[in-house]
Amino acid sequence: MQKAKLVIGFLCLFSGYVAAAPATAEKDVAQAVDHLTQAMLHKDIPELQKLTAEKLSYGHSSGKVQDKKEFIADIETGKSAFKTLEMQKQTITLLGDTALVRNHFSAQALNGTEVVPTEIENFQIWQKQGGKWLLIGRQAFRI
Repeated sequence: MQKAKLVIGFLCLFSGYVAAAPATAEKDVAQAVDHLTQAMLHKDIPELQKLTAEKLSYGHSSGKVQDKKEFIADIETGKSAFKTLEMQKQTITLLGDTALVRNHFSAQALNGTEVVPTEIENFQIWQKQGGKWLLIGRQAFRI
């Protein structure tokens, strides 16, 4: 009887851990997306460096595709600048160490001093590398 209680207790503990793991990973990915969004908004170059993979493929709604260096350079120089930036209606699908993130990119982009409303859809691919979630791909598109 004692062994049965021990086995049942272990199974309950283990099943709780398994159920919590995806929720924790999803929370970690959502947090990484939020940190990337804030880093883009506030031109936090060190944070952008930390959150993006070396082999980043960053696609814009215009069709332009950039690597990590080009993406970060545009933020740093102000070529890509924002008065406001928010990811809305986000969904996250976990596939092991990969996360597929879809969201609505809502911003007031800056073109010099001109404010340009920007409403596009976003598809991001995040991968867990070295214990951290890194952006490896992004493609934006108009709706």
